[in-house]
Amino acid sequence: MPELLKNLFTNYYETAAVVLFGIGFTTLLMHRNLLKKIIGLNFMDSGLYLFLAAKGYIAGRLAPIITNGDTDPEKYINPIPTGLVLTGIVVSVSVTAFLLALTCRLYDKFHTLDIDEITYLARKERD
Repeated sequence: MPELLKNLFTNYYETAAVVLFGIGFTTLLMHRNLLKKIIGLNFMDSGLYLFLAAKGYIAGRLAPIITNGDTDPEKYINPIPTGLVLTGIVVSVSVTAFLLALTCRLYDKFHTLDIDEITYLARKERD
């Protein structure tokens, strides 16, 4: 058991990422309120980005900006995880804005944010 705790404290970024993802996933599954589901999705995104950033970082290496003509790849971190995180953040903000706009439209139409009530009212309206 002490070895497990040692690994958790050594890899604290990864541990925090898994905890954030777990909180978001639980929120997404357990709550019926649409706004809480959107917040849970954002927690999951944040956990994933933290995990990618933690895996892409190598202690003692520099950002991949070539200075003084030094092109030795062993001196720089891999820029791909950073690019993936930045791209993911842009996509996440766009998806969040779209979900919030949809939620506003649903609230205007059904006067509730409860997903079960919205489903019930939509089926009742359809029939």
